[in-house]
Amino acid sequence: MTTLLALDTATEACSIALLHDGQVISRFEVIPRLHAQRLLPMLDEVLAEAGLKLSQVDALVFGRGPGAFTGVRIATGMVQGLAFATGKPVIPVSNLAALAQRAWREHQAEAVCAAIDARMDEVYWGCYRLEQGVMRLVGEERVCVPEAVVLPAGMSSAQGAGTGWQYADRLAVKVDAAWPEMLPDARDLLNLALPRWQAGEVLDAADAQPVYLRDKVATPKQQPPSNNLS
Repeated sequence: MTTLLALDTATEACSIALLHDGQVISRFEVIPRLHAQRLLPMLDEVLAEAGLKLSQVDALVFGRGPGAFTGVRIATGMVQGLAFATGKPVIPVSNLAALAQRAWREHQAEAVCAAIDARMDEVYWGCYRLEQGVMRLVGEERVCVPEAVVLPAGMSSAQGAGTGWQYADRLAVKVDAAWPEMLPDARDLLNLALPRWQAGEVLDAADAQPVYLRDKVATPKQQPPSNNLS
């Protein structure tokens, strides 16, 4: 019997999901800037509902990005702390993959272009295809301006998921349908993590790292030229 605990704070949504005895218990709230305050209470709620202690969890799953820099750091830091405290392994999962998995769960979309608003006039972008019930990356994840997104080779059509699709009129890829309001959900992290757990694809807490896809948080303002001639 596998017990996995997943958490995600990479976007406006804050979510926790627990897989235990084949059942999923979850919490999902859209609470911008309140993730740090709600994450632990939500964790306590799902464990209490399942009648479990954190020490009974087999592995900890987290949304490793891309997404909001602060949000991704909150999830990574939280899962590292919990993993160090309990000696449990961790499983990082792409937030773009989680969006694609949710599109399959809710809309039976088998080919999905996931896009998250990256601010700074850019989007985080990744395309996925369903294989044995799990979304697999086709090509690579990237961050770019909406006009530079591409449909990977071998994928002729798709559906869209994620806040990056609010730029649908600028995105270079057109899809059959899109859900621009969709946010990652920890329930879908579980579905993506389970086969990796079964295959032994886990990390130590120290190796849990966020994936930002870009290194800069903001573009620095250009300094005006100096008039000092001395």
